[in-house]
Amino acid sequence: MSNLRVKISGFGGQGIILSSYIVGKAVSIYDRKNASMTQAYGPEARGGACSSQVVISSDEVDYPLVDTADVLIAMSQEGYNKFLPSLHKKGMLLYDSDLVIKFVDHDNIIVKPIPATRIAEELGKKIVANIVMLGYATSQAKIASRDAMEKAIKESVPSKFIDLNIKAFDVGFNYKGD
Repeated sequence: MSNLRVKISGFGGQGIILSSYIVGKAVSIYDRKNASMTQAYGPEARGGACSSQVVISSDEVDYPLVDTADVLIAMSQEGYNKFLPSLHKKGMLLYDSDLVIKFVDHDNIIVKPIPATRIAEELGKKIVANIVMLGYATSQAKIASRDAMEKAIKESVPSKFIDLNIKAFDVGFNYKGD
């Protein structure tokens, strides 16, 4: 059995839940794997802590929670602080370098920063930072195929924002670092 356990963290309003929904849809419908998604909010909806997790498997998903993540996507400092201990040794940390600025030693994990919020602002809408990050996570952590992610994005965002979201995904996918 081959599993990939992904935890996405940030704060309410960043599209954390939408991100995991897109990942789950991409892998289950288009990549033909099994996936399970769970989510958690803090006591306040917008601005409070928010996380989601996706378990991707070539077989049936027998346990839907991510106790130990293979990939941690941190879109906020709080998400980084809270979930870094759950990242597997030799796991991959992808983080928004505009919002995560205080670190601990990362000797035993792969660290991949991207200024997702800044890139989204340059594209004209800060709200697509999550899609920039999904592009980056797709290229760096291979969470799904590029084609599957693009199809899932097109089906999951409002029609008037499809072009912007696909552009955000492409910029994230092709990001090579500063």
